[in-house]
Amino acid sequence: MWSEVARARVPGPLAPFAGGFRAELDRLGYRLNSRESKVNEMSRLSRWLEGRGLGVGDLDDVVAREFLADLGMGRRKQPTLMALGPLMGWLRGEGVINGPAAPRRGPADELLDGYRWWMVTERGLAGRTIGRYEQTARQFLGGRARAAGGGTGAEGLDAAAVTGFLLAEARRGLSPGSLRGRVAELRSLLRYLYLAGVTGCPLAAAVPPVPGWKDTAVPARLGPQQVRALLDGCDRATACGQRDLAMLLLMARLGLRAAEVAGLRLADFDWRAGELTVAGKGRRSDRMPLPADVGEAVAGYLLGARPRGAGPAAFVTLLAPCRPLVPTGVSEMVRRRCEQAGLGPARAHRLRHALATDLLSRGFTLPEIGQVLRHRDLATTAVYAKVDHAALRTLALPWPAGAR
Repeated sequence: MWSEVARARVPGPLAPFAGGFRAELDRLGYRLNSRESKVNEMSRLSRWLEGRGLGVGDLDDVVAREFLADLGMGRRKQPTLMALGPLMGWLRGEGVINGPAAPRRGPADELLDGYRWWMVTERGLAGRTIGRYEQTARQFLGGRARAAGGGTGAEGLDAAAVTGFLLAEARRGLSPGSLRGRVAELRSLLRYLYLAGVTGCPLAAAVPPVPGWKDTAVPARLGPQQVRALLDGCDRATACGQRDLAMLLLMARLGLRAAEVAGLRLADFDWRAGELTVAGKGRRSDRMPLPADVGEAVAGYLLGARPRGAGPAAFVTLLAPCRPLVPTGVSEMVRRRCEQAGLGPARAHRLRHALATDLLSRGFTLPEIGQVLRHRDLATTAVYAKVDHAALRTLALPWPAGAR
């Protein structure tokens, strides 16, 4: 019972801030027992500071790690700084303690700043794409800078270094699709280095392609009965079940990608018009009809299960502190729900494939399916022709009589 939860007492140098921290935890949506557990952590830290003769002004990440190291002595699992994240973040926001020291920047960081600016202003890439491209650039240039003992990592860059990096990535056991991603990411960096005058020749042409035929695989799919079993596995009596059902229906009925579901905002739902605005790939924005069953599930979650004061994002974590769900979190939810339904591991894109193949089996044409999935190029939709076995049989030549 809530009334039985003991109210934590905070002695020592952090005592004046206990009331404010409680109010912050309430604002973040912590339940009473979770809130007092966090205040207890504050109490232990305050007593530790007092025992060391330290004040609030001495508290920073280094001191917090020392406290956690003492706290974790003799424990099998050591506590991490993440556990103190709400407290440290609130104290910094109130100006009680200083923020973490800025990381030391080097020549490679300045080069990468220019690369990021080029991707934003000249290429107009989406944020997730920029992050992925920048991560590969940092890995490539950072490894070369460390090996050279400094610099940007672009000094003396040649085709052999580019090929050597890709061969090392291939030895890590990356799938052909992931390796093709590395090729695209590396070519983008090399184009920028040439345009910025960092390299004297266009090394992007030296990046070898990944061998193999494109579009050889048949899209994996879930059948209509499997999709129904997946939806029925969500317990509508729980907040988690309501939220997951709403997200699954958006993917299964409208073909939304995991990133598109994670990016939905409350303002994207036009309830009077029965429409939904989806921010898709390439900064594209589309208005889509909101089917009745999808709208009912989303409205049920927003009104009955979504934590209050969770910000503009439609789908958020249910445990405090509430944060917007990220694309990997949406895809992980699909994987977990598929395993619970006995369907084996599957990611969010499998539901998009399921919608396309179901529409195809019901007589919709590929251009119509491409419009539902919001494909820019019909060639992207054409991959689903491989799952239309009835139509493919009409193209098969008869086997010669008597031949074996």
